Amino acid sequence: MPPQFAIAGHGSEPSGGRRGAEPGVPGAEEQRPPLPGRPRRPPSSPMPARRRRGAPGARSCLLWLFVLLKNAEPFQVAVREDNCIIVSLEASDVVSSSSVYVVKIAGESKNYFFQFDEFNSTLPAPVVFNAKYHGLYYIVTLLVVNSNMVSKSARSITVLTKPLPVSNVSIYDYKPSPETGVLFEIQYPEKYNVFTRVNISYWEGKDYRTMLYKDFFKGKTVFNHWLPGICYSNITFQLVSEATFNKSTLVEYSGVQHEPKQHRTVPYPPRNISVQIVPINRNDWEEHSGNFAEESFMGPPELIRQEQVSHPSESPAEIPAANTSAAWLDERSNSSEDESTSQPAWWSSEAESSEGEEEFVRVLSSDYAASDANTSGRPTAEPPPFLPVQMVLTWLPPKPPTAFDGFHINIEREENSTEFLTVSEDTHKFVAELKEPGKYKLSVTTFSSSGSCEVRGSQSAKTLSFYISPTGEWIEELTEKPQHVTVTVLSSTTALTSWTASHESSGNSTIVSVLSLTCQKQKESQRLEKHYCTEVNSSSSLIENLVPGAQYQVVVYLRKGPLVGPPSDPVTFSIVPTGIKDLTLYPLGPTAVVLSWNRPFLGVFRKYVVEMFYFNPSTMTSEWTTYYEIAATVSLTASVRIANLLPAWYYNFRVTMVTWGDPELSCCDSSTISFIT
Repeated sequence: MPPQFAIAGHGSEPSGGRRGAEPGVPGAEEQRPPLPGRPRRPPSSPMPARRRRGAPGARSCLLWLFVLLKNAEPFQVAVREDNCIIVSLEASDVVSSSSVYVVKIAGESKNYFFQFDEFNSTLPAPVVFNAKYHGLYYIVTLLVVNSNMVSKSARSITVLTKPLPVSNVSIYDYKPSPETGVLFEIQYPEKYNVFTRVNISYWEGKDYRTMLYKDFFKGKTVFNHWLPGICYSNITFQLVSEATFNKSTLVEYSGVQHEPKQHRTVPYPPRNISVQIVPINRNDWEEHSGNFAEESFMGPPELIRQEQVSHPSESPAEIPAANTSAAWLDERSNSSEDESTSQPAWWSSEAESSEGEEEFVRVLSSDYAASDANTSGRPTAEPPPFLPVQMVLTWLPPKPPTAFDGFHINIEREENSTEFLTVSEDTHKFVAELKEPGKYKLSVTTFSSSGSCEVRGSQSAKTLSFYISPTGEWIEELTEKPQHVTVTVLSSTTALTSWTASHESSGNSTIVSVLSLTCQKQKESQRLEKHYCTEVNSSSSLIENLVPGAQYQVVVYLRKGPLVGPPSDPVTFSIVPTGIKDLTLYPLGPTAVVLSWNRPFLGVFRKYVVEMFYFNPSTMTSEWTTYYEIAATVSLTASVRIANLLPAWYYNFRVTMVTWGDPELSCCDSSTISFIT
């Protein structure tokens, strides 16, 4: 865009001005009307003689202007960078030397009028108008006022001022879809700044893109049309103002004052990730070491044997703890030298017990924990050496169109050591030798690094878990959760849990997790049950030690070895309270009594509700009405005084226990006593 925007008016040709008398004709000067606002000079002045002598020259100058009328440009209107509108009068606009030329500027809340300075042979100085609004269109009209004070619109020109530029830009990931969407947030001067759309320009890799966008609300918009993994650089924003006048469209772009931005979208993750574990016989190591493709990462047989040898002279304190070659993962690349990786602290302690590491999901079963050696440090018989197994990890590239430069492989063992490897974009298979038993977690992610943007990795589409037992058994990850979980209450203290599972998972063990929902609602000083206040896990489907009146939540997990599958949908059940006992009435006269009762030692409830039944003479009805509510306490005995009774009247009283559950449960309607005052 040029630094300033100028539009020339091309209105209708002005009507010819009044021609003066020919030279030598008497009375020529008197026939010329004076300009408005200019008083006629008295005839006694010596000027008429001089003016008569100069009249032919003035008429010649005016005729010269009329001769150039066809070749001259009409009045000019330009907008400067400081938002000033410059209006210049041209020779073609002069229709009469006796007329006054006025400029009308419309567009804001009121119209503005400016008069050109008086002139003879030289055109007047331009009119300068300081426009208040940026990005607003103004209509500039030239008015010609003749000697009779009659104004005539000669022509009009529409100009558009530039909007103020964007001052700051922020770009964020669009959380629902970071692979293709971004959130733009722009800041710009809002006062006296008008625009209709926003022009977004950027480089998409090596291709330049630009587009107009109008869906900005409070400076924010979601743009969900980018490609995953692409580096978008030199991102700029321009405010665009548009106006249509007389079937012509004017467009003005703001400048660029903010710092150009760059952003890389998140690539899609790889697809169809799977893992296989292949046993390796000790006698066949040397045969297998040369039979893998270049993606294989098996270590040299000599190094493998050397790492498995236990030196009697070494004490446990002398065993290196970190920053040496990892013993649980051997890999080989195309280079001639072996790549060394950081060694976990447990590289030589495969027989150490994992007791105490976890209580629920991560704890090893007794069958697997028994195979570990003792932790007392006393010399014991060395267990059979673990035979390494081969791990084959495969995947497919991410769904197109995704720009990516490779894959990251994350291998985690026993949640305390991690191997992080990077392979090229053409690699879709990774082979490694696992030399230690334990629980492993694998994940493969895509990364994109080309361009000037920061390197970004994909989200983990799937995390694979499996367990390698000390005997080399491979236990796959459990992905199934128990279905149709139900709880049947057998008594006030026991319940039975049941569920369904697929045929493949029928041989797996289960974990039943029980948590009391009532315990969390009571104050600690008023808790009447404490066994299930924290989550309790059991391998039995029979739930015992329940408390009457409490509400519980049950979740079931499938378990195979040390691996635990996803949780089932939680199931909530409640135990009906047992109710009160030993309800006793003590009369205090014809209008008052005292009720007293006991509660069972084992029970949870929220409150007592005292009700009475009698014939109400004011309503002529008989019904149960609540008289009093008493909050639950740890006391086993409670009492209440009932007054304002009618003398010689028949009453029934009852006391029920109401639980904390949702919905509330109560017991029991049979706890009643009758009395005649």
